[in-house]
Amino acid sequence: MNDWQERIDAVWEAAAGGLVDDEVIARIDAIAAERGVDDAEAAFERAGARDSAGRPGEAVPLYRRALGLGLDDDRRAQATIQLASSLRNLGDVRGALELIEAEHAAHPDSPYRDAIAAMHALALASSGQPERGLGVAILALVPHMPRYHRSMTAYAREIAGSGA
Repeated sequence: MNDWQERIDAVWEAAAGGLVDDEVIARIDAIAAERGVDDAEAAFERAGARDSAGRPGEAVPLYRRALGLGLDDDRRAQATIQLASSLRNLGDVRGALELIEAEHAAHPDSPYRDAIAAMHALALASSGQPERGLGVAILALVPHMPRYHRSMTAYAREIAGSGA
């Protein structure tokens, strides 16, 4: 890990469990500025600060910029989940669904697959498809169950229809 990331992490650690406010945003922005406007990681951190402060409208263009500039797999998955969440919060449920479904299709074995499924389930519920959302959520839980894989998978697919 490098000094830049350690300083970013320190800001997030200090803000953990508390309110992300203008001060936290300013601290993240100051560190991000060291990398310039064409740095994907800096844009991602700036987006996350605004998102955590309840400013999804400010976060969306920064997430899009970060993704457009290119992030490593770990940050790409996080940015996609967070962008989908922000879009959903702003009422763009279709955009959230398109984004999260594309992420799942492209990276089904991602370490973030459960978070992707949770975001997918939330977006489906927000789109008026709570049954499909429930099916997606149950299917995400199946690998964590000590038993009942076959029956829970069948129930989830039945509830969700063919879309899960």
